[in-house]
Amino acid sequence: MAESEGNWLERIKGKIEREITQIETREDLSTEEKVSRIIHIFSAASAAAAAQPLPFADIFILTPIQAYMGSRLSAIRGMPITEAKANELLKEILGTIGMGMLAQQAALGLYKVGLPFLAGFTTIPLVYGLTFAIGRTMDYYLKEKTKGRVVSAPDLKRMWREAKAEGRKRGKDFKPES
Repeated sequence: MAESEGNWLERIKGKIEREITQIETREDLSTEEKVSRIIHIFSAASAAAAAQPLPFADIFILTPIQAYMGSRLSAIRGMPITEAKANELLKEILGTIGMGMLAQQAALGLYKVGLPFLAGFTTIPLVYGLTFAIGRTMDYYLKEKTKGRVVSAPDLKRMWREAKAEGRKRGKDFKPES
């Protein structure tokens, strides 16, 4: 049994490396496919994490997940950064898009206070969509930076609005695997 358990763990480890930690080295996927996969994986992980019923805990759980997503996106774009630097990038983007994100986090927390167990599951599409938008906005920022372009606050806000609309739709369509 220990050997089959070891094989199972090796398969899981290999899948994580192929799909997340070493995705930038894959030659069977285009850059855009890699970006899309990372954004989906981390949006799904954030949505699953949001199912926890604790009000206002989401920011402490979701921020590290989203920062790691940024570090993976930067590696794919050929501009590797540390998780700490990705966390700074996340804060910069969230600071630029401003109070709208803060208000959504507050609403998420208040919703969990009112309906603590049901709220976790009903917030899954919302959190998936928001993380998707964060990922697309981070990727836009990174893509522009690798081209040597300056990214302005209006550019980030425009990208955020576009990505949020797409993320909202994908969040509604997202069904966690059972």
